[in-house]
Amino acid sequence: MIQDLTFFTRVLSINGDVLQVRAAGVGLNDLALVEAADGELSLAQVVEIRRDKVSLQVFSGGKGLSTDARVRFLGHGSQVTFSDNILGRVFDGAGQPIDGGPRLNGDPRVEIGGPSVNPVKRVVPRRMIETGIPMIDVFNCLVESQKIPIFSVAGELYNPLLARIGIQADAEIVVFGGMGLVFDDFHFFRSIFEGEGVFSRTVMFVNQASDPIVERVLVPDMALKVAEKFAVEENKRVLVLLTDMTAYADALKEIGTSMERVPATRGYMGDLYSQLALRYERACDFDGAGSVTVLSVTTMPGDDVTHPVPDNTGYITEGQFYLHDGMLDPFGSLSRLKQQVIGKATREDHGQLMNTMIRFYSGAIDAEQKQAMAFELSEFDNKLIRFGKLFRERFMSIEVSLPFGKALDLGWQTLAECFRRDELLMKEELIAKYFPEAV
Repeated sequence: MIQDLTFFTRVLSINGDVLQVRAAGVGLNDLALVEAADGELSLAQVVEIRRDKVSLQVFSGGKGLSTDARVRFLGHGSQVTFSDNILGRVFDGAGQPIDGGPRLNGDPRVEIGGPSVNPVKRVVPRRMIETGIPMIDVFNCLVESQKIPIFSVAGELYNPLLARIGIQADAEIVVFGGMGLVFDDFHFFRSIFEGEGVFSRTVMFVNQASDPIVERVLVPDMALKVAEKFAVEENKRVLVLLTDMTAYADALKEIGTSMERVPATRGYMGDLYSQLALRYERACDFDGAGSVTVLSVTTMPGDDVTHPVPDNTGYITEGQFYLHDGMLDPFGSLSRLKQQVIGKATREDHGQLMNTMIRFYSGAIDAEQKQAMAFELSEFDNKLIRFGKLFRERFMSIEVSLPFGKALDLGWQTLAECFRRDELLMKEELIAKYFPEAV
């Protein structure tokens, strides 16, 4: 291990924010202090090692640096403070408090990163996380230890949706990671967590758009390491909220470009899948401990689901929530783990009700197309059109908030307002038990 007082002065080149020095005994992702000719110190991280040539990404940028700079390696990677004192606090992408509160110099620090959980220590997920959002709870359940993104486009209300889930979700700890946030979005998340009374069980790691780009790629690792520690050491059920993973991928691309690495698809580096998977795979229900559930935002440039970031994400995660036009699309959304809880950890009518409502909504779309093309509509078509309107208002809008049981009851009520009992094609015992007698 390199001693703290060892300086390396053989700076080979400076390319943008990447400084290259000749050194030995250095580990990938190790931190270093870069001392400029005027004595100013900057933090840097090792991003590439080729024999004795070490490339460092300088957090504050390469401006003002020259080949006279000196580099001192710290002998460890990025670390994050972990203790109960971090709850209710806000940190930047370097793990430093930015909320005006006291520094936590005396609290223990842990190194971020490391391998994901041993598969034999993982428990098959069987518990649902209620969010209070009907399109999630009823139609695409969020399951404890699931990793799932919100696919959306710029301009959609994905951040308000993410914040509402953080406020309403049945979780003991919320860990928020923001990447490349404009100040208004940062202020929104902090204000709503404080205003809704969940800030005392929340910890935030925020990289703003004006902050160093290298800190952007550290935010998910910090958030996930803290979540893992809460889950394993304190048996907490932790929900991790990350926004926006496309900003994270863009930061990786920018760093790779500055290092003159050969890009793959659309300028992204060839290891994009591995980098995303390494983070998402930290979602886990630990045997004999708590759990980590990861809910992220992935924006799709041009609403293109084949863009490298959502495309790679779709292979890693267990489904997605597809947000567009202010609504969660029941056809574009998918939770691959919902069958683990529907009818097992939820009410007996959940599965049949969900399938029937989706079937009728699909019919409503067909009926609306017939209406738009001036085809003659049957009495049943008109029922479907009415159901489709109510379904969008009562379930698809992200502004709707209902407890899970009431959402199921509202589903039965909506069916009763539009159809007769014999038109439902459901199990008779369920109809007899849950179908409202009078609407």
